[in-house]
Amino acid sequence: MTSVDGGQGQFHGIYPMLYAFFDRQGELDRAAMRAQVTGALAQGVHGIAVGGLATETNKLSTAERRSLMQWAAEDADGQVPLSITIAESSVAGQTAMAKLAGELGAAWVVLQPPPVRGASEAGLIRFYGAVADAAPLPVGIQNAPEYIGIGVSNAGFASLNRQHPNISILKAEGPATYIAGLREDTKDVFTLFNGRNGMEIVDSLRAGCHGLIPGVDACDRQVAIYNAMMAGDEAGADHAFAEILPLLSFLMGSIDHLLCYGKRLTARRLGLGEVFDRVPAQQPTPFGLAVMARWSKDLGAF
Repeated sequence: MTSVDGGQGQFHGIYPMLYAFFDRQGELDRAAMRAQVTGALAQGVHGIAVGGLATETNKLSTAERRSLMQWAAEDADGQVPLSITIAESSVAGQTAMAKLAGELGAAWVVLQPPPVRGASEAGLIRFYGAVADAAPLPVGIQNAPEYIGIGVSNAGFASLNRQHPNISILKAEGPATYIAGLREDTKDVFTLFNGRNGMEIVDSLRAGCHGLIPGVDACDRQVAIYNAMMAGDEAGADHAFAEILPLLSFLMGSIDHLLCYGKRLTARRLGLGEVFDRVPAQQPTPFGLAVMARWSKDLGAF
């Protein structure tokens, strides 16, 4: 297992991705967003992330994305590094967001690919490179073809880093076997994070990940697992992981499924009350809520 230290592991650990909470009128709920950051920080998370798929960025306007960035920076208040995922569809749009992230004090940004499923890898590399060249802080790329429908090969990422060294972080959504191959093919030049709600946290760390970007819902358990792995207690980490794996597997049935149930579990643990969806959205079923309750029965309040 790769150890996380102050070198390439400058960014490491558990960075929960904030959910977007809405009020009864369908507007972003400022108080709920603050409670989410406060609750995550109280669990000892190593960073905060915002703007990704779990933040329902595809349902947000540019102004709303900016608001969430500003709120997260305000609420984190420099206590831990802030990672901001950028999902604008143009080079100019992503560049503007990257510059705002720098102004807000974010530690690093993560670029999502533009929503063009037929884009070539060469085109994606040019897109990411143009944004990175203008970005004032380290740049990561989210590679999640299973969820986004478009991605870059391992060789493509190696080329990106050679051409644009500030592209130094990858949020590589995939099984631990993929992470191990990616690390080998790119010669350890990237700080690696996995997502997928931490479904393979222990093996992702063994494969060379510096951290995970899961949801908020079980971030306390994931922090404990990460800390155990870093302390060399792999047996303890494996045991703790086995306890929450059924829940993580249930939640990560799909992105829509995670948004439906993961957000409700997070709201329960934060004491937020009713969850209001921005439609269209998957709706919970009595059976689904019963499954979630069964596998999360040992998770108390944040």
